[in-house]
Amino acid sequence: MYKAKERYDKLSSDRTQFLDMAVECSELTLPYLVTRDDNFKGKRTLLQPWQSVGAKAVVTLAAKLMLATLPPQTSFFKLQVRDDKLGESLDPMMRTELDLSFSKIERLIMDYISASNDRVVIHEALKHLIVSGNALIFMHKDGLKHYPLSRYVVNRDGNGKVLEIVTKEMISRKLLGLEKPKGQETMNTEQGVDEDDAEVYTCVKMDEKSGRWMWHQEVDGMMIEGSRSTAPKNASPWLVLRFNTVDGEDYGRGRVEEFIGDLRSLNGLAQALVEGASVASKVIFLVSPSATTKPQTLANAGNGAIIQGRPEDVGVVQVGKTADFATAAQLSAAIEKRILEAFLVMNVRNAERVTAEEVRLTQLELEQSLGGIFSLLTVEFLVPYLNRTLVILQRTNQIPRLPKDIVRPKIVAGINSLGRGQDNESLTRFMATVAQTLGPEALVKFVNPAEAIKRLAAAQGIDVLNLVKTPQELDQAKQIAMQDQSSMDLVKQAGQFASSPVMDPQKNPQLGDQAQQIAGALLGGGQQQQQPPMEQ
Repeated sequence: MYKAKERYDKLSSDRTQFLDMAVECSELTLPYLVTRDDNFKGKRTLLQPWQSVGAKAVVTLAAKLMLATLPPQTSFFKLQVRDDKLGESLDPMMRTELDLSFSKIERLIMDYISASNDRVVIHEALKHLIVSGNALIFMHKDGLKHYPLSRYVVNRDGNGKVLEIVTKEMISRKLLGLEKPKGQETMNTEQGVDEDDAEVYTCVKMDEKSGRWMWHQEVDGMMIEGSRSTAPKNASPWLVLRFNTVDGEDYGRGRVEEFIGDLRSLNGLAQALVEGASVASKVIFLVSPSATTKPQTLANAGNGAIIQGRPEDVGVVQVGKTADFATAAQLSAAIEKRILEAFLVMNVRNAERVTAEEVRLTQLELEQSLGGIFSLLTVEFLVPYLNRTLVILQRTNQIPRLPKDIVRPKIVAGINSLGRGQDNESLTRFMATVAQTLGPEALVKFVNPAEAIKRLAAAQGIDVLNLVKTPQELDQAKQIAMQDQSSMDLVKQAGQFASSPVMDPQKNPQLGDQAQQIAGALLGGGQQQQQPPMEQ
């Protein structure tokens, strides 16, 4: 077992260039986001940029990425039965019923995510991805924890697979139940280091023998008791995220780094314009040395005062840089436009409610502008995030255990589909195409209405319990309708028979009272009424 501190220091050398670039990108956008040492607790002065375009660009792009990856009003995934298992161990007719059950489980999972702090932490991680290109998220049972680039190191193989992670954080010794080592000099708290804090290192590695992730924590060169944990290979709680990847590099590249030149130029031009405007706005009067007008008299004169003097004795200093200011302003406006377009700020729509179509358009826009960012986020974030969430909820019995060999989760937060809303759109389009192409008769003839209703409900995530009639209820309603129709036909036939010439006593006097009894029985529902005996 290696020493965590030594391993962290060794891997930190490979991180230096990425951290330096991340700090510069942060200084031009959000200075508080990435610093060289996040464990600094004292007062520190952060360099503030001369423009706010970078901050607006990062915040807007992070919000759009959040909207596209974790839509607030729909699921970013769906549970489905493996197609190769249908017909073998499962009846194909059960697919719709399973989809309805999966829809309920999806709602439970989304309710769990909405009630947690996951969205807050993920949004913070997305800002770090845009600025520094890297972020680390740890998923424990109580929620998510984010590590900036300055607090972790990572080692990958040639294919980009994570082999090793080491984190560093400052934790109170009292919280850990540790005493300060003897002989340790008192640290200067004014420099931002608390003498009661300890450097805690967390080492994460993949165990090739067991095929599981294993990690433990060390402090002062000793492992903390009870800190050892493991996790399945496909459900690791450690999510190492990158914005852009470069072959052979352990760390990612951010969106800000791609436009670092424009941001530097814009910041320099903004500083020149602000300082130049400040100088130009300063009013200074010059009085000729040989003038009869006294400077003191001019300085003490109030607004509208009358003093003795000659106008030609007094002049005003003016900065003759108007043309230069205009050139700088035009160049600054052109650079600002490029940055806003690159970070998708130009087409922000203000709305109270985000529709599914807007989410789809946002996803399409991000995919086209950022060049496959969804593919990377799906592999390194959404899939392991969903797998780990399913493990946590199944262990706590909040959702039923799903057979891995039959059920598989599918990420649908991309441009190809949009949750179950895409299924709804596809089903609706299919039925409309059949009706328009072959006619409504073909739709009624070939499409099962009950199955179509269930699939539409499953696509929209609607619980059909007590909403859609069961087959038993449909049969019962059909029988009642048939009985009512039979009664109506009988009454109609009785009326026609009673109004016929045969049943008319005037036209057929031979029937008499007997005809009246027959007609009354037919009109009364087919049952003859018992007549009271006539008085003699």
